Amino acid sequence: MRPLRSVLAASLVGLLALTLSPAVSPASADHYDGAPGPVHAGNTFGWYQHGVFRQEFIGPKPGFWKKKGRGVVRTQNGMLTLMSTTRGSVSATLDLKGNTYGRWEIRMRARTMSKVKGGKPFKVVTELVPAGTRDQRCGGRDIALENFTLGTNTVKSYVHTLPDNSFRGFLGRHLRNDRWHTYAVEVAEDHVSWFVDAHVIHTERRAEALDPVPRQLKFELRAQDGKTMDPARMQMDWMRYWTMRAPNEKSIKAPQLELSTFHGAC
Repeated sequence: MRPLRSVLAASLVGLLALTLSPAVSPASADHYDGAPGPVHAGNTFGWYQHGVFRQEFIGPKPGFWKKKGRGVVRTQNGMLTLMSTTRGSVSATLDLKGNTYGRWEIRMRARTMSKVKGGKPFKVVTELVPAGTRDQRCGGRDIALENFTLGTNTVKSYVHTLPDNSFRGFLGRHLRNDRWHTYAVEVAEDHVSWFVDAHVIHTERRAEALDPVPRQLKFELRAQDGKTMDPARMQMDWMRYWTMRAPNEKSIKAPQLELSTFHGAC
């Protein structure tokens, strides 16, 4: 009996170790490789201390989220949900006073809902756009928290400045099958920094990339003009805005973006 008891004891010890092991515990796993959410840029870099505006998307959709385009924008199970049709884009813009500087962060997922004959994949886009009635300049002053095409695993970050500058960066991430990720941007007087899953990925300090204008958040499922699209869904679990009052508790040193040309500005 003693050998049997020893085997059972060893098995229980092994099972307990496996249960408590960081390798299988999402709560203690490296948040860059695990499912993000509880750990995000806001609490990793210490932004949460001051000036937060938050949306949890519980209850009816607030009137300050303005829908544009074909499709549905609604709150659903504690998420802001955008549902497209097979034609045209659909977006939701936060119609409140904009901010020139600050930190914005979201937790988001997206997926293609079905395939149709000749259908093209939507782009999933979260941008800071000129707030209110300001001239949008055809996207020439936008800052993207994220931009990716459904079905791919590369997310793009960028800032567009006039007349035709595009400072952009790319990051490989698992974006399929409704995978949650957090995306953030910090816009300061002397830099813009981007964060994915609580890690700083780019910091841009060149003067040509710094364009002070009040901006506000916009979510969009972006269609190709005139094309039939595969219906898609974009869902935001939450969004946050913080002021720049709290200093970063960790370094934001990161590679700068690559400079390209944005031909769409007007």
